[in-house]
Amino acid sequence: MKDERKDEAYRSLFQDLETKQEKRVILDCEQDKVKDIMEQVITIGRHVKGYHYIIANLGFMDGDLSKIQYGGANVSGFQIVDFDDPMVSKFDQMWDTLEEKEYPGADSKIRYTSALTYDAVHVMMEAFRYLHKQRIDISRRANTGDCLANPAVPWSHGVEIERALKQVKVEGLTGNIQFDQHGKRVNYSVNIMELKNNGPVKIGYWNEVDKMVVTKDPVFSNDTILENKTVIVTTILEAPYVMLKKNADLFVDNERFEGYCVDLAAEIAKHCGFKYQLKIVGDGKYGARDAETKIWNGMVGELVYGKADVAIAPLTITLVREEVIDFSKPFMSLGISIMIKKPQKSKPGVFSFLDPLAYEIWMCIVFAYIGVSVVLFLVSRFSPYEWHTEEYEDGQIQTTESTNEFGIFNSLWFSLGAFMRQGCDISPRSLSGRIVGGVWWFFTLIIISSYTANLAAFLTVERMVSPIESAEDLAKQTDIAYGTLDSGSTKEFFRRSKIALFDKMWTYMRSAEPSVFVKTTAEGVVRVRKSKGKYAYLLESTMNEYIEQRKPCDTMKVGGNLDSKGYGIATPKGSSLRNAVNLAVLKLNEQGLLDKLKNKWWYDKGECGSGGGDSKEKTSALSLSNVAGVFYILVGGLGLAMLVALIEFCYKSRAEAKRMKVAKNAQNINPSSSQNSQNFATYKEGYNMTFSDAMRSKARLSITGSTGENGRVMTPEFPKAVHAVPYAGPGGVPMDVSLTDLS
Repeated sequence: MKDERKDEAYRSLFQDLETKQEKRVILDCEQDKVKDIMEQVITIGRHVKGYHYIIANLGFMDGDLSKIQYGGANVSGFQIVDFDDPMVSKFDQMWDTLEEKEYPGADSKIRYTSALTYDAVHVMMEAFRYLHKQRIDISRRANTGDCLANPAVPWSHGVEIERALKQVKVEGLTGNIQFDQHGKRVNYSVNIMELKNNGPVKIGYWNEVDKMVVTKDPVFSNDTILENKTVIVTTILEAPYVMLKKNADLFVDNERFEGYCVDLAAEIAKHCGFKYQLKIVGDGKYGARDAETKIWNGMVGELVYGKADVAIAPLTITLVREEVIDFSKPFMSLGISIMIKKPQKSKPGVFSFLDPLAYEIWMCIVFAYIGVSVVLFLVSRFSPYEWHTEEYEDGQIQTTESTNEFGIFNSLWFSLGAFMRQGCDISPRSLSGRIVGGVWWFFTLIIISSYTANLAAFLTVERMVSPIESAEDLAKQTDIAYGTLDSGSTKEFFRRSKIALFDKMWTYMRSAEPSVFVKTTAEGVVRVRKSKGKYAYLLESTMNEYIEQRKPCDTMKVGGNLDSKGYGIATPKGSSLRNAVNLAVLKLNEQGLLDKLKNKWWYDKGECGSGGGDSKEKTSALSLSNVAGVFYILVGGLGLAMLVALIEFCYKSRAEAKRMKVAKNAQNINPSSSQNSQNFATYKEGYNMTFSDAMRSKARLSITGSTGENGRVMTPEFPKAVHAVPYAGPGGVPMDVSLTDLS
């Protein structure tokens, strides 16, 4: 509990300094406390570039500064023990031979406090040796002095010891040891240390005569001339930004890689005039700060802790990252988008040719067809101009009869022919009938034209029904899981968002089991493809668009972007590379090279084409399934026609059989003339005709075109012209009666 309060006090102190914009701090305490303080500095993220710490004790190398070593902050201090000194090296060898149990700390280098204690004993020994040479016996009893007296009476031997100490001049573990007349140590030197990536480094020394002397140039500074420095460019393996070539083993260094960011790095280096080396980030992450340790990982960590000079990758510009590193102007704009597995194209229905018009329209057309036919029938019946007379001879009798061609069936046939854009043998004669026909023609013209205009689109376009169309659709359902990259800006966006929709999505993602977060984008894409539509992956729109263009072409982007942001080139805080890189990005954008690079790696090298994997010819070509319903109707119509023909055949055969049996009721048959003998013979054949005989006769007529064995052809006029037979009417009056009359 005490340590927690102490740590909280340290954090509170540094947060107070932060509010005052104080970034230069002197730590005047021992190394044990320095370690505790530095741990809290790391916790609150004050160990990055822009912060400066001076450790004021004389044992800079005594503490463990490895945790803050890669933070990027400038940490300096002093070291009084020079471990390169031969005397110190010899002492270390002796120190290592001691038993740790008897001499605690013997397994490590001597601390500066121990070295000062050792030198103090050494000085006392030299002082007593000096007194011994002067034959001063401090063991004999002497005046003990009186400190309370006024003035104070000193110890008589103390004066001698003080004089002896001022005469000491020896070499100790802390360097030259001697004192001035006031008893202060003089002529000593203290090394100036600075914490670098490879550990503490001596950069100079201080003494009373020369004061501050810098003996070693600092390790590469961002302010040095770029042309003389190979810049370390950290990046990440992420298609199409950075990829290994297929035969990468045959190449070395930067030649092993290809991609958008590889080309961009080459252009940036050309404009800035520096050499560079691509370095893949070790943990494969973009960069996020651990919530517990407050340590940055990924490419951001590489920059923060001084392991790289610039990051050229799909690194999103965010507020939390901008606090610890610098970004250039965005070289690509994007937003968070939704990736789902591409749904199967909906197969056209059997009657998909009906789709151009709605169901309600088809029903209205049917009712309109029936209504027009009925109206045409009624108009034709009531209009006197639709009736006309026909004269015809029935034997020796000339008959006149009024007829009307527009019965109910002919009216239906006329309306159907007009709707199908076909001709008809009959047409209205009356003005009222022609008005009905004209209105119906106009109606069918508009309907058929509209239908034809939409038919091509409905038959050639196979629509995909997506279960998810937006982030709202994702949030209001639980059947389809959704997640993000485990370490990146997309996850941070949802975690920090105050919008109710995104906060709801974050609550779901955080508590979902199994975890919906993935370690890499490739893992997320594989999960989308294998989940059978039960997982949606949230990622940057540019990556979503790229993957959509890669085989097997089974993913797609749905909905709009959830936010708007950009990719930038990152540099450490205060780096002079920032301005040069920024100007290079602006110049490349003005030249249109950034757009050319995107087209090159997204679309020119795409594998799915504009149609998502299918060629345009395949997309526009009709398949049998598109028009199967038309063939079904054709086959059904033909079958119905055959069935109706069979019914007519049977019905007519039965009627013929009944007509032929009427002769049984005749009392006399008296052929009137020799010219009717042929007719009588013909009639005689069917005199006792049964239903089966009539069917056989009709079958012979249908197949051979003749009625019987004599091969006589039965034409439509044959019954009237030939089938006249003598018939004994009521009262025995002979008369000629045709077979038609018998029916």
